[in-house]
Amino acid sequence: MACLEGFPRESLFSLKGHECHLDRQDQSGDVCCIDASGIDLKFMFFRCRLCETVVPLEDPIITETTSTLQEWGVLWKQLYVKHKVDLFHKLRHVMNELIDLRRQLIQGHLAQDQTREIKRHITVRLDWGNEHLGLDLVPRKEFEMVDPDQISVSELYKLRHGDGCRVPVSHHLFINLKSFTYNSISEDADVFFSLYDSREAKQISEKFMVKLNKNGGPKNPEKVDRLCALFTDLSSKDLKRDLYIVAHVIRTGRMLLNDSKKGPPHVQYRRPYGCAVLAMSDVFHTITDLKEEKDFVLKVYTCNNENEWYQVHENIIRKSNTKYSAPSTNYGLIISLQLLRGELEQIRRENQAVFNRALALTRKLGFPDVILPGDTRNDLYLTLERGEFERGGKSVQKNIEVTLYVLYADGDTLKDCISLGSGEPNSSEYRSFVLYHNNSPRWSEMVKLPIPIDRFRGSHLRFEFRHCSTKDKGEKKLFGFAFTPLMREDGTTLSDESHELYVYKCDENATFSNQGLYLSLPCCKEDFNSCPNLPANLPFQRSPKETFWVSTILCSTKLTQNVDLLALLNWKAHPDRVLDILGRLRQISGEEIVKFLRDVLDTLFCLLDDNTDKYGPLVFQSLVFIINLLRDSRFYHFRPVMDSYIQNHFAGALAYKELIRCLKWYMDRSAEVVRQDHIQEAMRALEYLFKFIVQSRILYSRATCGMEEEQFRASIQELFQSIRFVLSLDSRSSENLVFTQAALLNSFPDIFDELLQMFTVQEVAEYVRGTLGSMPSTVDIGQSMDVVKLQSIARTVESRLFFFPESRSILLPVVLHHIHLHLRQQRELLICSGILGSIFSIIKTSSMVQIPVLCAYLTHTAVLYTNTSRGQRCPQCTGEYVSCLLSLLRQMTEIHFHHLLNNFHSKEELKEFLLKIFCVFRNLMKLTIFPRDWSVMRLLTSHIIVVTTQFLSPALHKNFSDADFDFKVWNSFFSLTVLYINQPSLQLESLGPAKRKKVLDKYGDMRVMMAYELFSMWQKLGDNKPHFIPGMMGPFLGVTLVPQTEVRNIMIPIFHDMMDWEQRKNGNFKQVEAELMDKLDSMVSDGKGDDNHRELFSLFLLEKIEQETWRETGISFVTSVTRLVERILDYRDCMKGDEMENKKIGGSVNLMNFYKSEVNKEDMYIRYIHKLCDLHLQAEDFTEAAFTLLLYWELLQWEDRPLRDFLHYPCQSEWQRKENLSRKILHYFNKGKCWEYGISLCRELAFQYETLYDYQSLSWIRKMEAAYYDNIIEQQRIEPEFFRMGFYGRKFPFFLRNKEFVCRGYDYERLEDFQQRMLGEFPQAIAMQHPNIPDDTILQSDAQYLQIYAVTPVSDISDVPQLERVPERIKSFYRINNVSRFHYDRPFHKGPKDRENEFRSLWIERTTLILLRPLPGISRWAEVERREVVEVSPLENAIYVVENKTQELRTLISQYQHRQHHGNINPLSMCLNGVIDAAVNGGIARYQEAFFDKDYISSHPEDTERISHLKDLMQEQVHILGVGLAVHEKLVHPEMRPLHKKLVDQFHMMRTGLHHVSRVTHDSDCVPCVFQCIKFINKCMREQCKYSEQYMVGSQQGLPGVDRFGPAGCPGVNSPRGILSSHSHMSPESVRLMHRHRSVMVLF
Repeated sequence: MACLEGFPRESLFSLKGHECHLDRQDQSGDVCCIDASGIDLKFMFFRCRLCETVVPLEDPIITETTSTLQEWGVLWKQLYVKHKVDLFHKLRHVMNELIDLRRQLIQGHLAQDQTREIKRHITVRLDWGNEHLGLDLVPRKEFEMVDPDQISVSELYKLRHGDGCRVPVSHHLFINLKSFTYNSISEDADVFFSLYDSREAKQISEKFMVKLNKNGGPKNPEKVDRLCALFTDLSSKDLKRDLYIVAHVIRTGRMLLNDSKKGPPHVQYRRPYGCAVLAMSDVFHTITDLKEEKDFVLKVYTCNNENEWYQVHENIIRKSNTKYSAPSTNYGLIISLQLLRGELEQIRRENQAVFNRALALTRKLGFPDVILPGDTRNDLYLTLERGEFERGGKSVQKNIEVTLYVLYADGDTLKDCISLGSGEPNSSEYRSFVLYHNNSPRWSEMVKLPIPIDRFRGSHLRFEFRHCSTKDKGEKKLFGFAFTPLMREDGTTLSDESHELYVYKCDENATFSNQGLYLSLPCCKEDFNSCPNLPANLPFQRSPKETFWVSTILCSTKLTQNVDLLALLNWKAHPDRVLDILGRLRQISGEEIVKFLRDVLDTLFCLLDDNTDKYGPLVFQSLVFIINLLRDSRFYHFRPVMDSYIQNHFAGALAYKELIRCLKWYMDRSAEVVRQDHIQEAMRALEYLFKFIVQSRILYSRATCGMEEEQFRASIQELFQSIRFVLSLDSRSSENLVFTQAALLNSFPDIFDELLQMFTVQEVAEYVRGTLGSMPSTVDIGQSMDVVKLQSIARTVESRLFFFPESRSILLPVVLHHIHLHLRQQRELLICSGILGSIFSIIKTSSMVQIPVLCAYLTHTAVLYTNTSRGQRCPQCTGEYVSCLLSLLRQMTEIHFHHLLNNFHSKEELKEFLLKIFCVFRNLMKLTIFPRDWSVMRLLTSHIIVVTTQFLSPALHKNFSDADFDFKVWNSFFSLTVLYINQPSLQLESLGPAKRKKVLDKYGDMRVMMAYELFSMWQKLGDNKPHFIPGMMGPFLGVTLVPQTEVRNIMIPIFHDMMDWEQRKNGNFKQVEAELMDKLDSMVSDGKGDDNHRELFSLFLLEKIEQETWRETGISFVTSVTRLVERILDYRDCMKGDEMENKKIGGSVNLMNFYKSEVNKEDMYIRYIHKLCDLHLQAEDFTEAAFTLLLYWELLQWEDRPLRDFLHYPCQSEWQRKENLSRKILHYFNKGKCWEYGISLCRELAFQYETLYDYQSLSWIRKMEAAYYDNIIEQQRIEPEFFRMGFYGRKFPFFLRNKEFVCRGYDYERLEDFQQRMLGEFPQAIAMQHPNIPDDTILQSDAQYLQIYAVTPVSDISDVPQLERVPERIKSFYRINNVSRFHYDRPFHKGPKDRENEFRSLWIERTTLILLRPLPGISRWAEVERREVVEVSPLENAIYVVENKTQELRTLISQYQHRQHHGNINPLSMCLNGVIDAAVNGGIARYQEAFFDKDYISSHPEDTERISHLKDLMQEQVHILGVGLAVHEKLVHPEMRPLHKKLVDQFHMMRTGLHHVSRVTHDSDCVPCVFQCIKFINKCMREQCKYSEQYMVGSQQGLPGVDRFGPAGCPGVNSPRGILSSHSHMSPESVRLMHRHRSVMVLF
């Protein structure tokens, strides 16, 4: 947890607060909280609902932040554990930010706007964290959590889904130049950054200038690490352009970079060097998060031809490779970029560190999309476009430099009025860069001229042109100039366009001290045309072939370029042109008008006061135009300027009369005029027209003490009559009239606030009601007007007028009337839902007087929602109508419900209502109307539903019980309650402790409330209960499976009731039993239910059944159900995704057997057969899959009975299904290499095909049978090992607990591998290290004990006649297949241990395990049914070992005689060497001492026959050894002849010794001694053969041979052949010889 270090301790672990106690309570009921030190911490108060809650009086944001950080702290650590590193680090960063912001709030030293901003930041981070952690959404209003009790459901819904008004957001681009890697300049340079729109081919921002020295660092040392700028006021539209960051590099130095002869070193020229571009699309793709700063490298390209310099950036963007040269890879500008969003002041507060780095604000060219009042600018942007100059008698073209000055009228140069770019101080002159030998230079270089407004008039620009010589002196010779004034004589500034200026000749001796000499000359062609009479002798002569082009852009809030606007403001100078000027007002751009808004309005009302009759209509039109101009989004922020003007500066006391008159005249003409554009504009301006009317009347009333009040009221009354007249017109035949009515309706709600200043609330409400009532019904108007009309009603409901109860009582009936018409016709449902939502948001619980009116519309709302949710006619409005319905139901009391339910005229209407309201509630819980993370709304909805259900259930019982019983209504009610209790949002067990407590404190456990309601209604059914048996068994069972004890206690007795009623009706409860078991299987398998449910189910039902007459069958049924649940729970636990296949298979087998043997449910039995088969196929256990399908095959008959489709089987006959199943089983047997089992099935199929004369299928099956025989003979199969497993302890699943099994291992799987695999499947298990049967302490312990050791199969193949003639491959199959008996041996000493020869007292305890079914079968595991234990004497064990070894030798020799090993005689050599070498090296003596002496024979006369049998076995083994040596002699390689000779010699010695022993025992009648000796020899032979084989294989693989060990770690426990393995070894000589010839042996 190294990553946890460095995290602030207080972030998670010190937010618990002080330990405190309640000390005192003041008069207001507030409680003071005192900590142990006596410090007054905070005040709290009690709030009561279901229980008392102490609520802190601190800022709710602080409280929420504290609790959220505590909750996040736990989840944050889990992220680290789950390896979600990215989210882990992000969340840590956000938590640190929250802690810092919380600290600032607690300190309380912030201004009001700063506090609001910090709260905004906190809520953004809280919502981000909750979303990424999967926590609940928190509804907010003004950054604080919303209490659902304090607002309506509609308002709560709108908090998440409300559209809101989207205000344009400004974007800002932060750029920081980190370095410029030089490799060829070695001169000072200027870098100019700008934003360029490649689609429109124009620059959209000012330039950011950086001065660098020849080393690439800032020229000003103070600007180290401070070369940054902020490009401001970028709109969302700008970000969608094809924007590029363009960087031009201008060097300052010699004329030619690589030619020191061109100009003296002391003369500096500004020369173009290179350009770099960066696509903003790449920036946006890289910067994914807001405020994320990323680095970028801009390669600087050089221009191949200076004539193309003006468009070098375009060539780079277009990738015109021939026009520029690419740099080396390590050459470029390294910048970092960051995208910021919001108002500039907000950005400044949030990023103080950035602004403290001498940040250069780089503005957008022109005004931003949103022009704010008070934003003062006066910038003139001048671009040097191009020039055309004469050569002037020179042999080469000129090197032209342009110098710019800004001069005032008095001839003085304006200081610091030229800016080459932000980031550097302004200068008084500007020198352009020089293009080498170019008489037609194109610069396209922009400069900004921030000229003071008081110096703008009278100022002019002068451009001086000089030739820069590259000779030794490096002179700059003046040869001409141009000029232009900034303002014309009419007061307008230079227009925003390109200007062609005249070039006048001059030389270095020319003087400009008297600027009047050239200012009297024309500066351009337009100026020349206005001055026709010029004197002949001019002080400066114009060069007719030379011209100079510049372009200007003015961005000023104080100056204008419009002549008409100036004429309007100075109308008194030209009173005869007023009418013409007013007529041209519409042609003035909006930017110009809003800049002089107050002056323009003053002028208009002055004209109105001057001559109302003459100027009135035109002033009205102009005023309408200006008002509509402010509706544009660009000028929307000037509306407050207009409001301020009306309130503080407007002085037209008589204007209201003319405004009312003109407005009424416009409305009255709407029925007559064809073109109604001017009328529609007046309707759109209605709000501000009324503002002017009302304010004018107020001014007049103040001045006259309220005179002409009646006349004013009458004029308003007449105006409203005109409004009603316009709205009542039939507009279906006139499209223009439709637009007029729409404009009027859109503006109508905006005048309410103005009318409230002059009239009472009731009067205004009457005006509005009359107007809304004059609108025609939906049937009489076109659909296009429906939307407008309803939008107007919606705004009326949202207006301040509707908030007054006295006006609401007047307006509500007419509003609901229009909504009712639309709901009936199913039109404009979305708008209607919004209106209803607004109504419910306004009407709180205190205003219950309107509830009866709204109740009349409840039915229609419920019906509408039901239809909407089914037909999806208006899916967008579903949530709106749901919130409306919930709002109404929430505010209804018992009286309202009683009134509603009693208003139905018939029971059919009541039935329809109940069905539909229940349907609505069910859809609310099933459909995803509210997102899963919106738990506040889901819980509130659930609370409303349960309360409403409690009010509706009495009506259900009263009207539809007994004789009037209606199954449909009751079934709908029960379905609702079941669905309600099971809904995920109410499952409190899945919630954290804090959230669970919060829900319980607020609502209680609503599942219990609904469960009581369900049980109560069930009891009221009476004799009608059988209608719901067994139909409601499944749903009610689902309720009992909810993990809530009280719900289970309520619901489980219902099942006894169902059993009792069916017992009365049918004499049994088979239906209940069948339905319950079917549903239990599906529900518990899906994750429902637990052991607590099983115990409660058994306890409650057994207690109830004890008193019944049918108690025996009932107890049997309950016991079966309990056992079924036990097995299903085990099956569910085993089927978890992380469990191993063996546990899944075991659980499936256990449940499958239960369905077959205990409850006899064939369908479920077959279903689990196929589930088990699928598990086998996943594990590639094909043999077990085949045996599993055989279970279903055995249930089918060869008949033509039709079968229904089931699982994946189609509808087919029983014969066809069995045939298809047979083919699938054969396929699995073939893949599992168990062809012997497939042969019998082939014969069965062949018989069926032969019976039907289906020879084609018969041929196919016979060929398959033949192929199976070939496979048996030819293909090699691995013999698996078998292992016994014991599962002890109560922690194991039921089907394993305290049971033992035998498992068929995988190919090549040894005991150690199997043990590791099983311990991996049961990681909590403890491995037992002994084979003893555990005692009760272990069996009943709450732990897992696992006991594993190997066992040997005991086959019945010895009963087969003529077994010796059967091929070994066939016998080997039957030795390990279809085996149900296994044994394992445990050595022990009986009596005192013989110290001289331990084999005399060493006995074997042989335990035989008898299985319930043979292996292989439907599982690799088979349960042990019983065990048998016998003791084997040493002599009997010797006989057993000799028999096994003899059989092994016989098998191996037979294989070599039939050449089955293809020439490799290694196994035969090792086996012969192990037997013969072990016998020669002394092992026989131990056996002779043990069994062949006189004492043993005399003391064990009962063993005489066994000793005789052992003699025969040993003689047989000697014969087989001779045969083996003969075979070995034929096959041995020449290089292995020494080994063979050694074996022959040792065999002769062994045979001679055996003959000698035989004679001795014959003479002394001690035959058992001979056989015991031979037994010892053969035992040693077997072990040494095994040792040699393991040694050789281990040598080849780099691993030593390993003996086989039993569970106690003792050799020979599991196999008798291992008992003596450590007592006799191959001689060292033989081992060396074998090792020496190993490579030769492998060849054969």
